[in-house]
Amino acid sequence: MLDHGADLLHLDVMDGHFTPNLTMGPALCSCLRKAIPGAFLDVHLMVEHPELFVDPFIKAGANNLTFHAEVLDPDECQRLADRVRRAGATAGLAINPSTDARPLLSLAASFDLVLVMSVNPGYSGQVFMPEVLPKTRLVRDAVGPGVRVQMDGGVSLTNAERVRSAGCDVIVAATAIFGVPRPERAGVIAGLKGPE
Repeated sequence: MLDHGADLLHLDVMDGHFTPNLTMGPALCSCLRKAIPGAFLDVHLMVEHPELFVDPFIKAGANNLTFHAEVLDPDECQRLADRVRRAGATAGLAINPSTDARPLLSLAASFDLVLVMSVNPGYSGQVFMPEVLPKTRLVRDAVGPGVRVQMDGGVSLTNAERVRSAGCDVIVAATAIFGVPRPERAGVIAGLKGPE
């Protein structure tokens, strides 16, 4: 995908507990690191115990680890973010659609990235939830320009402009890209990014 204009690869890691689905582990991350050594590997830990996965994924080559605010209290989130950074990666905080972002705003500002989920975590191909856009703007305004704001879930060419306007500077897309023939993927990625 990097040869089609993507800036990073987003790896969804699910444990079958925090989400109903089960997906890849550190071995796949390691294989991607070997196959695409220059890629930025953005690992999204949709797991109940993210602390168990920090060292294995960083050893496997992850550049960023994002974990969910719903599984740890704010102090634990901060300690885990500090641990991720000491291990050599950047740290992201993910927020589910139903999670109130307001109590998390000061915590979010201490992360490198905040991921606002626009679907409930677990499965690809879900319908985008536009009701998260005001929350996204709230997060963007609170964290300032030094923190990346990412959106994941149902993002497509039809809603990407609204997502960017809400303050996102990182868009995750799967179905929008992989649901079209390979020759069309670069155009989709360019459209998701918007005007330079």
